[in-house]
Amino acid sequence: MAGGDLSRFYQDFERAADTAEAMIAPMNEALSILASLPMPVLASLHGPVAGAGMSIALACDLAVAAHDVQFSFGYTQVGTSPDLGISMMLPRIVGLRRAMNIALLEDRISADQAMELGLVNWVVPKEDLAQATDAILARLASGPTIAYGKTKLLMGAAFNRQFESQLTEELSAFRACASTDDFIAGVTAFIEKRSSARFSGT
Repeated sequence: MAGGDLSRFYQDFERAADTAEAMIAPMNEALSILASLPMPVLASLHGPVAGAGMSIALACDLAVAAHDVQFSFGYTQVGTSPDLGISMMLPRIVGLRRAMNIALLEDRISADQAMELGLVNWVVPKEDLAQATDAILARLASGPTIAYGKTKLLMGAAFNRQFESQLTEELSAFRACASTDDFIAGVTAFIEKRSSARFSGT
């Protein structure tokens, strides 16, 4: 995604603020739903990932990118501040100083640079992207999905809690996981020295 449709602004600059509201508010609602999903979300990326596209990609929990990916912050290049949560997610992923550099001075970020910065988890040849995406999704789907959901919630909230509160929430989540069939399967496989457990998501 190369970003939002800037031609809508060009057609009527006097209504630019209203146009921004009409474009961004529904996307904010969608991203709030995306962020609150109880399961991990995987971004599968290729080609240009700019502006709003970069915002959406960073709102996902994991990302696999083809070698042809080109990230671009994009917002300041058109004289605006960022939207769709990128001002929160980018500093969390790469740190504040790197985020500021990307936002203010970076032109393009290649797939390999994105991997080094932690913007993506995997980089694969373009022709292998669909297969790699499916393999990661299959691995996630066959894992302890309740535990994945609890882990996602804990890590997402960790920046906004005091340490003692996080410890309390961890204990609560662990107690919930300890009541699942997946916990029984996982502990049993570990004790019996089997290479992996068969999880059911229950």
